[in-house]
Amino acid sequence: MLKWLSGAGNKLNSWLNNHNEPGSGSPQIIPRDQHSISRKHISRAALNVIAGLRKAGHQGFLVGGGVRDLLLGGHPKDFDVATDATPEQIVKLFRGARIIGRRFKIVHVRFGREVIEVTTFRSNHSPKPAPEQGRPGNKKSVQSESGMLLRDNVFGTVEDDAIRRDFTINALYYTTADFAIYDYTGGLYDLQHKIIRIIGDPETRYREDPVRMLRAARFAAKLDFDIEEHTAAAMPKLASCLRDIPAARLFDETLKLFMSGQGLATYQQLKRYGLFEQLFPETGEVLASGNLYAEAMIEHALSNTDKRINQGKPVTPAFIFAALLWPAVQRRHLELMAERLPEVPALHQASQEIVSRQQQHTAIPKRFGIPMREIWDLQLRLPRRSGKRAQSLFENRRFRAAYDFLLLREQAGEETGNLGQWWTDYQNQPENQRDQMARSLRPPAANKRRRPRKPRPD
Repeated sequence: MLKWLSGAGNKLNSWLNNHNEPGSGSPQIIPRDQHSISRKHISRAALNVIAGLRKAGHQGFLVGGGVRDLLLGGHPKDFDVATDATPEQIVKLFRGARIIGRRFKIVHVRFGREVIEVTTFRSNHSPKPAPEQGRPGNKKSVQSESGMLLRDNVFGTVEDDAIRRDFTINALYYTTADFAIYDYTGGLYDLQHKIIRIIGDPETRYREDPVRMLRAARFAAKLDFDIEEHTAAAMPKLASCLRDIPAARLFDETLKLFMSGQGLATYQQLKRYGLFEQLFPETGEVLASGNLYAEAMIEHALSNTDKRINQGKPVTPAFIFAALLWPAVQRRHLELMAERLPEVPALHQASQEIVSRQQQHTAIPKRFGIPMREIWDLQLRLPRRSGKRAQSLFENRRFRAAYDFLLLREQAGEETGNLGQWWTDYQNQPENQRDQMARSLRPPAANKRRRPRKPRPD
């Protein structure tokens, strides 16, 4: 039973049984005594923004994931605010506020280290200019031929805004004006029944913004919810629309998918709906060939990452991308060696080719791409550990990540000659014992045979 049901009794159950259909326009208002949201669980900065908007005569609502997670008993880190004030009006109300974005204009309001994202109520987009109706800043929306929204800054009312949001569970509004929750789309019903349901026609909404398919998969994994039948059915059909999304944006979305503590579950959702191969096409090809090692490699990598995140330990995108792309790099590496290219140059060329092509899908910044390739390079150096090489490798700044990657390869079933255990033992030994371990690997010097001296010519 969800937390917001506690203490609600028959009143809320009655409301749930008689909720309006999504898009009816008439909200169901859940009063303060029938939900569990309390101001003490809301960011002080978000409350200050809402108060500032109301003082200036504007509406201000907490909306989106913050409301959803509060109702589920969570502790949101981010809070978003929606208002009838335009971006230009918002900026005038708060110091340190600035407008960002062109596709969707939003305002970031900074309070110390915390940033509150404030958006103006959106209305239904139209290829024609929207009537001004006294609303400064209203501009027409722009769509591509495929239906993707390139710009959407048509402003409207809170009712309009609810219908423009992606999923019903993200279209719940809370305000300190009366401390009530406003539900225009049946979001509370779907929260109770653990359903991810898109608002409106799924195909139209996915064409407007294909990233919504990734968000559906991510929310299903994060919340352990089911994706509603029609919401899910359109995803495999339109998965290829993700190719139209800028690679830089998809990199950011990929971080959300795999660095939120539910990476493995998210990966399984992505595979189920044909989305993963749109993000990582060459790795997808390896997986489609039935390569069990590649599947195990990715699953173990994401499982280990989830554990680290949930334990509060640091993770780096470089390691995650190294694991996600390794099956494709390894396949190309073997192909190049079959063409008689030496092992090390073959790996360098394979890495270059795979990363170059991957950049067209998810643009990996250099600050992650360089260490990712260093992790791969060290996989060929870790077996070469005799003499002073072991200490040199141990002092390499990427050693720990490369060592973890080696263990991951072994965990996935790759045979390395017990190399991972050797490096584990090496790290646990005092320095003098490490030297002895490395020296013991040096093959004994062969007895050299003297060549007979050639007689000097007279």
